[in-house]
Order: sequence, then C-alpha cells, then structure tokens
Amino acid sequence: MTIRLPDFKGGSRAYEPRQEPLALNPGAPFASRTVLSAAHVVADPFADTTPDSPAAVDWDATLAFRRHLWSHGLGVAEAMDTAQRGMGLDWAGAAELIRRSAAEAKSVGGLIACGVGTDQLTGPATLDEVRAAYEEQLALVEESGAQAILMASRALAAAAKGPEDYLEVYGHLLRQAAEPVILHWLGPMFDPALEGYWGSSDLDTATDTFLEVIAAHPDKVDGIKVSLLEAQREIDIRRRLPQGVRCYTGDDFNYPELIAGDEQGFSHALLGIFDPLGPLAAEAVRVLDTGNVAGFRELLDPTVELSRHLFQAPTRFYKTGVVFLAWLAGHQSHFTMVGGLQSARSLPHFARAYELADGLGLFPDPKLAQERMKNLLALYGVAQ
Repeated sequence: MTIRLPDFKGGSRAYEPRQEPLALNPGAPFASRTVLSAAHVVADPFADTTPDSPAAVDWDATLAFRRHLWSHGLGVAEAMDTAQRGMGLDWAGAAELIRRSAAEAKSVGGLIACGVGTDQLTGPATLDEVRAAYEEQLALVEESGAQAILMASRALAAAAKGPEDYLEVYGHLLRQAAEPVILHWLGPMFDPALEGYWGSSDLDTATDTFLEVIAAHPDKVDGIKVSLLEAQREIDIRRRLPQGVRCYTGDDFNYPELIAGDEQGFSHALLGIFDPLGPLAAEAVRVLDTGNVAGFRELLDPTVELSRHLFQAPTRFYKTGVVFLAWLAGHQSHFTMVGGLQSARSLPHFARAYELADGLGLFPDPKLAQERMKNLLALYGVAQ
C-alpha cells in the first residue's frame, strides 16, 4: 500500500498511507465560539477559458461544499480571498456567488457572512469612487440577507493619502450599514497590494487607526478579523476592543492558542484553513464547548504543521493547496482552479500536503485520496 512521494531534494521516498479516516460526524451547534470557514470555489473544468477570462464556476459543486461545512456546524465566510477574490474571481462572479450561497444558507439554516470590497474598480480610483464601490457591494450583501464583512481594499490602499482617509471612508460605510459588520484587516503577506493599510507600514501606528475606527462606531462593528500572522499582536488588539466587539482570528499559523484564549479573553474564528479542516475543527470546538481546553488543543494543535505548510510564502497561493486537498477528499471531481492557479505550487509541495493531511485522517476515503495522488504523480512523470 506504499506510495512513492517526491521530496524537496530531487529524489523520492516511500510513504504508507493510513487506511482509516478519523470518525468525524456532525454534532450539536457550537456554544462557546462562532466559527466561520472561508470557503473555496470549484471551477468548471469543461469551460473554455483562459487565465484572463471571467471565472467559470461549477455552481453545484461549489454549493455542495458549503452544505458540507454547514452540516458540521461551521459558518461560511463567502466571497473572501479563499474564493480567489481578486485572484481570478471578479466582482460579477463574486456577486453571483454571494446571491447563490446566501439563498442556499437560508434553505438549510446555515450561518453566512459575505465579503464586501471594491474589486469592480479595475484601475486608479478616487476616494469617492472607492466609497461608491464599497456601497454597491454592501447593498448587495445586505439585500441577500447575509452579514457583511468589510474587506481591505486595494483601491483604497492606493488612493488614501493617510490615516484620515481610512477614518473617513470606513466611518461613512459604518454609519450606513444596516447591521453590525465584521472588519477585516488582511496583511500584505496575503496581498502585497495592501502594504501600508490603515495609512502606515508601521503596524503599531496602523493598529491605532484601526482601533480608532472601531471606537467611533462600536455599535456597528460585530467583530474584527485580523490576518497578520502575529499571535501576540492579535492578542494585544483584542484586549483593546470595546466591550461587545469580538475578535475573529484570521491567523492560520497560531489559531489553536488564539481560539483557546487566556484569562483575559479569546478569539472566535474566520479561517481559510478551516476549509480543509472543517470536520476536525468542528469536533475540536465541541470539545472546547465542554470546557476541555486540553482536549481541544490535543485535536487542533497537530493540524498547525499542515496549515503552516499550505500558507508558506508566497502566502497568497495557499488557495492552491486548499483546492488540492478538496479534490483528494472527494469534494470535487477534478483539480482545476479559477485562473489556472492549480499550477501555483510545486509537486513536492503537493506531496507534503498529501502526507500531512493523510496523517491527520482528513480524507473520508483514504484509498480515493491515494489513487488521486498517484494520478497526479503520474502526470508529473513520477513512477510508482
């Protein structure tokens, strides 16, 4: 039952896959944490497209994956960067995704929050144009019945001359939001165009501006999502939040400790890594709901090595590993991505991702995962 996997030195090694997956079944709703998985989209492999074409999405498979997440009690963070927002999925495609997913969430009673950005702007924009783009997307999300996640804007990063512009734009949006939103601070490791967000490349200065926005409108901010991959910075920020404003960790390197929390508080979660980890993450949170922090960490800590592997630099290509694992797990019939991004990681990277995910028992059918891995290896010319 062994399989030969390429290493990072030009050679190969024998690996013996596990034979049984973890037994991870749907359970009770979460009691102590709100947990959202930023879900990927499934490309249509039969569409005649190019990397520059509008995205061709397999809607049936995309919505089926969301039902899978909801069935385990997870919420869905829709049309985020995991869905290749701004990396193949344009605003027209994201808008359709939001409409379809929000309707599906209503039909199954699933929790959903959707990304609001400015990606309909394709060139240099003024602050007025940035505001108008945000408003258009916010209106669509609110009309769909989903919660809004105000995402970081490349256009705002390019147009803003300093912190005051961020304060003005976000203040304007928060004043008109119908319901409390989640504010998302995405670091430049995820998107280099967001360098200097909140008006400064100094993170301490940027943090002060970010918190000033929240302090001015605490009734309009449900929570914040921090994706800076710095655990202590997230802890420091969440301790400075106004009462009632939640922190949703977006730290795919340090999520177990941040969700577990400390004597002064904890983070909820909105994570891309909970796309492949969905059932296991759900089981861990249910253990945490009983007050068993050690049991929670025992389940979730071993997943960090896989997450750090998928999110290694260049971090923005973590989506390739997420979709690769969804294919191996049987959630889609192919390994094709919007914009051709299945080519964004190397064969040794895929091999290590397979080995780590298999070791965790993430594949519902380990034999299927092994056969699909062998097919990929054969495509690359690796003999077994």
